[in-house]
Amino acid sequence: MSPAGETASVVCRGMTKHYGAGAARVMALRGIDLEVMPGELLMLMGPSGCGKTTLISIISGILNQDDGDCTVLGEALGKLGAEAKTAFRCRAVGFVFQAFNLIPQLPVVDNAMIPLLLNNVPRAKARAKARDVIARVGLAARADAFPAQLSGGQQQRIAIARALVHDPKLIVCDEPTSALDHATGHSILELLRSLAAGEGRTLVVVTHDQRILGFADRIAYMDDGRITRIETPQAGKG
Repeated sequence: MSPAGETASVVCRGMTKHYGAGAARVMALRGIDLEVMPGELLMLMGPSGCGKTTLISIISGILNQDDGDCTVLGEALGKLGAEAKTAFRCRAVGFVFQAFNLIPQLPVVDNAMIPLLLNNVPRAKARAKARDVIARVGLAARADAFPAQLSGGQQQRIAIARALVHDPKLIVCDEPTSALDHATGHSILELLRSLAAGEGRTLVVVTHDQRILGFADRIAYMDDGRITRIETPQAGKG
């Protein structure tokens, strides 16, 4: 984690979010207060439907909060227009979706280099960087395969490579080890952990996977749209 006194990468204050209206109105977040520091790996845990995915969607600029403030990497996201928020997300955020969201018609190397193309990196340079990151997640030999030719775990690793390829300062992961076996899950968390600690990036990871909790700097537990407690793992990393 970063030294005391360093500016937080993520600051949420009194944040709320609801879906629907009238009798169908559901409160997803009920006054979230949270800070995450540069170089920190924060895990979010809690039952399904407690607001974890909504929270990371706001932090990563995909959704807007209803009330309260969300400042990420110095940007007050609620004050950004749609175009500015999209540009911020492309530049500064890597998101690992639970459903992978790979484009089936493209080889995985092309999937992985999409964030670089969105940031106007020349195609040849983008492809080389994507191959390098795919190798880092252990799939160099499958870089030219199509998503349908990969196992679920391999698709998950490509999704993680895509999230890392443009060197974002914030990486947000929704169940990144859900399709991975124990050994592969640990290797991916070791990679993510090294990026946070060694390169000062901020990681926010939603998980139900008890096997990876030791990689966290802190664990925030959620229930019914609130953060109920924040703990520091007692075990060593991994």
